[in-house]
Amino acid sequence: MPTPPERVTEEAEVRPRKRLIDWIWPRGPLWLRALRLLFVLLLLPYALILVYWPPFIHPVSTLMLTDLVLFKGYDRRWVDLDEIAPVLVKSVMMSEDGQFCRHYGVDFVQLKGVIDDTLKGEETRGASTIPMQTVKNLYLFNGRSFIRKGLELPLAFATDFVWSKARIMEVYLNIAEWGPGIYGIEAAAQTYFKVPASRLTASQSALLAAALPNPYVRVPDRPSRAMRAIAGIVARRAARSADYVRCIYP
Repeated sequence: MPTPPERVTEEAEVRPRKRLIDWIWPRGPLWLRALRLLFVLLLLPYALILVYWPPFIHPVSTLMLTDLVLFKGYDRRWVDLDEIAPVLVKSVMMSEDGQFCRHYGVDFVQLKGVIDDTLKGEETRGASTIPMQTVKNLYLFNGRSFIRKGLELPLAFATDFVWSKARIMEVYLNIAEWGPGIYGIEAAAQTYFKVPASRLTASQSALLAAALPNPYVRVPDRPSRAMRAIAGIVARRAARSADYVRCIYP
């Protein structure tokens, strides 16, 4: 007996919906569903690289989202790269990633040194580039682990390939944490020195750059003697950084 026309229409409308639901949460064992969900979550950051590429998009970090979920709130005031004092950009680059303009997201020389130290059982030093720190802040989690580092590397390569160096630096300086609930250079400059990021001096910039590795211990407006010594080194490197910052300031 032929199927009534209205029955055919209903089935044609329902079938595509079922396929979409099955793709997101497929039928079958729980492990298969979890594997599919994990695959989607791993691909999501790569899609967000494209979403965050336009300069009018102001992304937030996972730490900022965590503060919101915990009802802590945070202070972040987005500023474009040309609204940030060049000496601050140079100070951060020379403190955090001196080869920023020369690598493609990962500094393999530094990374090899860390791996060698680890294999020897020696204390390791940081080898994260600014692109690696940017993707960690945007998509991943804090803490040292080989799993996180393994996720960071391809994300840093992809980000460096898609974004310009200026865009990477702009996003990093607007999501970096400079203290509890203080994110981005504008909030940091206003909090610690009561000036906008565009008016930071060389000494203030060096102190802010020196605080980045440990912003909960190193306070820019109340530096210890050791922090002042680090800031002095950063200031001298920033003053001689012309050949190293040409991807930002030709």
